[in-house]
Amino acid sequence: MLYELIGIARPGNIAEVKEIVLGAGQIVLQQRGVIRGVSNWGVFLLPRSVSANQMRHQTGHYFAMRFDASIATQRAVRNMLALDPRMIRHSAVRLGDGKLASLSRFGAPEWTGAEP
Repeated sequence: MLYELIGIARPGNIAEVKEIVLGAGQIVLQQRGVIRGVSNWGVFLLPRSVSANQMRHQTGHYFAMRFDASIATQRAVRNMLALDPRMIRHSAVRLGDGKLASLSRFGAPEWTGAEP
């Protein structure tokens, strides 16, 4: 299955975001998945103030990752991100209907909004 993961990490240190993406990517690759693309969207204001790990956040560092993997792999990535204190929010959605014809049109994730 093809999944798109969008994550929001604590802003301020790009190395932390790289470590989070590297950890998620290693889980996907170790369980014989394929990473289709990773996109760094940068730091943006959150839609509303969010409380995570006893801290209030107004901004977050957004990133996206598309990967092909099994349901168990997606669940493992989701659990890893839920336990990471550097993460504010994350969400993974399944793309397409599982057919090769519909999945072939998805490429790497792109940001279509205005750059800050």
